Amino acid sequence: MLFIHPQSRGKQIGKTLLTFSIEKMNVKKVDVNEQNDQAVGFYKKCGFETTSRSELDATGKAYPTLHMELTIANNSSHY
Repeated sequence: MLFIHPQSRGKQIGKTLLTFSIEKMNVKKVDVNEQNDQAVGFYKKCGFETTSRSELDATGKAYPTLHMELTIANNSSHY
């Protein structure tokens, strides 16, 4: 999970952490709360696309979750 404190948004922290995760930890998939428009938009801007959706989150709670995957055409160098 990647969370940035609201006061720290817009300072490239999320992009830096995501770039590290992609390049050093080989992250290619993320799960995002569907109701978090800001997070969904961030991942889309960074080259992720929704591949599926779940009504429940990983703990079984009623938080619809989008399963997103980094597209082959995009990578961390594009954002």
